[in-house]
Amino acid sequence: MTSSGPVSAGSPVKPAAALSVARGRVTLQIIADRLAVSTATVSLALRGSPLVAESTRVRVQQTAHELGYSYNRSAASLRTDRTNILGVGFHDITNPYFAELLAAIEETTTAHGRSILLGTYGEDLERQDRVLNTLKEYRPDGMILCAAGGSTPDTFAHLIAAGVPMVQLSREITPDLDFVGSDDRHGTILAMEHLIGLGHRRIAFICQNQKISTGANRYRGYCEVLARNGIPVDPTLVYPGHGTRENGSKGIQAVLDAPDPPTAAVCMNDLAAFGAMLGLRHRGREAGPDFSIIGCDDVQEAAQWYPALTTIRNFQDEMGRTSAEFLISRLADPAAPPRRLLLTPALVVRGTTAPARA
Repeated sequence: MTSSGPVSAGSPVKPAAALSVARGRVTLQIIADRLAVSTATVSLALRGSPLVAESTRVRVQQTAHELGYSYNRSAASLRTDRTNILGVGFHDITNPYFAELLAAIEETTTAHGRSILLGTYGEDLERQDRVLNTLKEYRPDGMILCAAGGSTPDTFAHLIAAGVPMVQLSREITPDLDFVGSDDRHGTILAMEHLIGLGHRRIAFICQNQKISTGANRYRGYCEVLARNGIPVDPTLVYPGHGTRENGSKGIQAVLDAPDPPTAAVCMNDLAAFGAMLGLRHRGREAGPDFSIIGCDDVQEAAQWYPALTTIRNFQDEMGRTSAEFLISRLADPAAPPRRLLLTPALVVRGTTAPARA
């Protein structure tokens, strides 16, 4: 396909037939030859530089599109020692909480002209090592990580040795790296005080998990409020496990079978709370009128359940956005001291909590 006119006055256009190339191998030089301009002009035009006349910029971009030109990110990274790619490592994206975090990260990084490369590894430490090594091979400028349960500071040693800037998100492993999360202990205190205020004394904890900072801190808040109110921790009301729907359903039925069953439960997260609500229905009971349930995270789905879930809002939009901003700041100032931000959660009262029955 030939151009319909000159790039600028007196600039001839070379025949397309002499310059035909296979798609995927188009270079700046080929575009420059096609339009009889310099490669510098082509480069500036493709970047939208105001140094190039608008008519020339339009022609260059149109020709690049017609020829199937693709930006050579690898070559650019060799020139600048930057890839403009940020690695994101999550243990789970099936949980809507992490999907919402990811959406906020991507929106923020895109606004800063960067792309993300995602790796997931469940709660599997060996798989996490493989995924993080793979992400490292793509030479990201930095990483945002939500670590698998059981991770230690040594887990990230190879990334630190390679000079990869990192931000910990939601789960904290070491104070030596930037961290953005929620004050999880405070969140559970809000939940427990709400239930105590409604007259509940037998309160279960569903999906207790000490292998992750979020789980340890939420359980600590649960124990503190019980102690403050002179209520001993009853092991038969504490169900361990990852915060999943399945474990939530199993957990609520297990605590209901306790010799002295609870009248309310705090769940590790909203997914566990959804499972607990379904488990109650298997017993012919309903969350709210028959048994009080509180989740944690306030994912979008929480308000859509019936009854709508009372939960702790962790502001994951702000958390994800801030983690990306922390990493971009870290890239600009690698020697800055580590930063730690704990967002203050809020109790959202909906339909799954009610006064304890006399």
